[in-house]
Amino acid sequence: MGELSVTTQEGRWEAAPSPIADEAASAADTEQNAGRRDGGPARARSPRSLRSLRTPRRPRIWFEILLVAASYWVYSLVRNAVPEQKAEALRNADRIWWVETQLGIAVEQAVNHAANSVTWLIVSMNYYYATLHFVVTVCVLVWLFHRHPGRYAAARLALFATTAVALLGYYLYPLAPPRLMNGGHFIDTVLVHQTWGSMASGNFKNMSNQYAAMPSMHIGWSLWCGLTVFALASAPWARVLGLLYPAATLLVIVSTANHFWLDALGGMTCLAIGYAVSYAWYGSLPHHLAKRVPLPWEGPRLAALPAGAPGPN
Repeated sequence: MGELSVTTQEGRWEAAPSPIADEAASAADTEQNAGRRDGGPARARSPRSLRSLRTPRRPRIWFEILLVAASYWVYSLVRNAVPEQKAEALRNADRIWWVETQLGIAVEQAVNHAANSVTWLIVSMNYYYATLHFVVTVCVLVWLFHRHPGRYAAARLALFATTAVALLGYYLYPLAPPRLMNGGHFIDTVLVHQTWGSMASGNFKNMSNQYAAMPSMHIGWSLWCGLTVFALASAPWARVLGLLYPAATLLVIVSTANHFWLDALGGMTCLAIGYAVSYAWYGSLPHHLAKRVPLPWEGPRLAALPAGAPGPN
């Protein structure tokens, strides 16, 4: 209704433009253009601007390098600027140990002593703890950037939000690791075996807050890496490694007496919040977004794909 039909020379029926519809569209365009000229009401433009910000875009390498470097610098600065509050951190460690004892899961000391009895194993775990936490996380970010650019921003936001929540935890709940407990009889494996380069003990210990064990970002970051690889990798062996990585990290943080089991639970909770923030912003979990985002010249073709479609390779 409101449209006219005409017959072309080829005999096909085509809809003639409706004068009423054209008049309404013209009026809408005039109103929109007028809004641009005079500044327009902010209420009318803000939803479009917000949608633009919440739409995944193709990441830019220079921006991402600067963002990751600046973010890690801020993370280290804030984490180490938190007052150490040694006495309170030691009291909290005693409370955590008591809770775990009541729950029947206080086996960290037995695991720590067992791992320390095998020198090559515990030294490997020390270097694992000191290095892979950063190396694997950066590698997964680079892989996402190149292979899944449409999902990169959402996954990165989940990681950053996880870390931000962890910083709040360090401030509100200082906690000594098991290796620093008074009378805990834990072995500081890094100190005993002189692991080079660790921020946990030795010459580097003054560069890092030693009483920020809750939550464990070794677990938060490794679980983010593992879930990301498991959800997006196509090779079965890569997906298996994705699941094994956070499991191995959990064993390492306990064996080296750097964390309690409950610290790991804190890291998982932070990650859940991080994914919730990403979902609230992008309206979807990272692996449900399109694999690619359109370049300027291929926008119409890719824009027609549904949100969960992988897109062309």
